[in-house]
Amino acid sequence: MTSKTRPDILRYTAFTTDPAGGNPAGVVLDAAALDDAAMLATAAEVGYSETAFVTAADHGARRFRLRYFSPLAEVAFCGHATVATAVALAERTGPGPLVFDTPVGEIALDTSADPAGSVTATLTSVPTRSRPAADEEVNASLAALRWSPEDLDPALPPHVAFGGVEHLVLAVATRERLAALDYDFEALAGVMRRHGWTTLQLVWREAQDLFHARDPFPIGGVVEDPATGAAAAAFGGYLRTLGELPPSGAFTIRQGEDLGRPSLLRVEASATDPRMRVSGQAVALKAP
Repeated sequence: MTSKTRPDILRYTAFTTDPAGGNPAGVVLDAAALDDAAMLATAAEVGYSETAFVTAADHGARRFRLRYFSPLAEVAFCGHATVATAVALAERTGPGPLVFDTPVGEIALDTSADPAGSVTATLTSVPTRSRPAADEEVNASLAALRWSPEDLDPALPPHVAFGGVEHLVLAVATRERLAALDYDFEALAGVMRRHGWTTLQLVWREAQDLFHARDPFPIGGVVEDPATGAAAAAFGGYLRTLGELPPSGAFTIRQGEDLGRPSLLRVEASATDPRMRVSGQAVALKAP
């Protein structure tokens, strides 16, 4: 890209209020002139798990078209980059509702600011769904993770869950097993490509309304995501399918702690609506 076509790249970290925490995302608020190759090159230059590109904007209606790219490929949906983009827009145009048109459909957002000016964004996902994982899917994934079936929590069976993109959900019986994640990068990437999964949602249940998660993302060229909004939405659908939601329908996911980038994702589920509401904050990062 020439300097004339080089986009203005913002950098935010989502699902945290600490620049040292959360999941970093690139945000390009004016990508109308960029083609696919330029967006992919920009995402590779940024180097984060995803960069969001606003390819069309109706500021009066507060409606924007978004696309997402990892350093290796386009991604249909990315929750943390969605939250980062919503916060960036709210900081520039004021808090309030937003609508994002994404490759997986319309995503409604609410943004609000506290007295100190910190912005929280809540996305409403596309309808979620979840199905039991097949034995072949589970066995191949366990082999790549170097886990055994005995490591899993029998109360939370393996599923493939959808919240815009698909994720294999594997719940482990102990926090120690989750902390000791050390997987075969290429083997897991192959399993995920074969089945069309975006991440694995590896979880441990501390309480009915509190979960710890880790999300390998080798197909995006990233070992692990510190916070994964799309997987959080899918996980809400998973719990709803199993009848394992807390009575309030709200729960928290702690992610990124084993990477040294703590993140908090808050999920709200309804008994009658298959969509999930995923909330978090985001803070701007200095350009490198």
